[in-house]
Amino acid sequence: MEKVIEVKNISKTYVKRKTKESITAVNDISFDVYRGEVLGLLGPNGAGKTSTIKMICGLLAQDQGSIHINGMDVRKDRLKALRHISAVLEGNRNLYWRLTVRENMEYFAGNRGRSRREMTNQIEKLIIQFGLKGKENELVNGLSRGMQQKLAIAVALLANTEVILLDEPTLGLDVEISYELREILKTIVKEDRRTIIISSHDMPVVQELCDRVTIINQGTVIVDEKVNNLLELFETRAYSIKLGNPLTENQESQLLSTFPLCTYKRGPLQALVEVNLERSDDIYDLIEIFKAERTIVESIDRASIDFEQVFMKVVKGERNYAMA
Repeated sequence: MEKVIEVKNISKTYVKRKTKESITAVNDISFDVYRGEVLGLLGPNGAGKTSTIKMICGLLAQDQGSIHINGMDVRKDRLKALRHISAVLEGNRNLYWRLTVRENMEYFAGNRGRSRREMTNQIEKLIIQFGLKGKENELVNGLSRGMQQKLAIAVALLANTEVILLDEPTLGLDVEISYELREILKTIVKEDRRTIIISSHDMPVVQELCDRVTIINQGTVIVDEKVNNLLELFETRAYSIKLGNPLTENQESQLLSTFPLCTYKRGPLQALVEVNLERSDDIYDLIEIFKAERTIVESIDRASIDFEQVFMKVVKGERNYAMA
């Protein structure tokens, strides 16, 4: 596959003004983005994800390493490199609030060198696709947050760049608008096949849209893998075990020390254990805990798992998630 973005060994350190203390936000991060794929760039708050995004967009200069977009160095040939990427950043929508919906679309497309004739049909298509019909002559500052976000993404698409970066595209939106926007993005991914980078804490968005994820934590890349591979990997390890009687205090303590990421739900007469078995022989350790007090095991079932659970397990440091 052809690389469209190459991030190599980038680092970024900040210095606190008052204490002069150095804080490393990004520490030797490397990853690639391939043409036509949808990449999820993920990480918990404070992981270094925002700094990485700003460096890719040319808003922040890295201390070390390099970033290339279509072979052009973002630091050395910033303007040329950034012609190939458009972005919608959280809290910094690419809109003029005193212009109408249509005026914003025409203005920003014109800024990218597109003629009115060239962009008219695409503007009409996007107005319909993003549910903005009937709103095209309204001022942006009078639109709902959801409408503003949809317009911001439509404007980014109008730039016709090879890469689109969407930072928290569904943040702060109600359930209905978030679902609607997710469906729109799924259609765009299917029909347009442009390279898209999505940074989001909305894991259904990641699971439904992304081909691959790069997960950053504590300034470093901890996972770079296809979404389906991660789901399959963790699903084969996730078990739900129904017990005929609760564990004793000693058993519960041993369970949580042996499997610190497991969940134990105690009822008056029964109990439920949800656990990920990282190694094939972990099942013997689990059975030994039950066997110690002759606890009745009523059923052992494979547990279903979604990408939010995968993300949390990876970030919490579950071992051996790397693919062969």
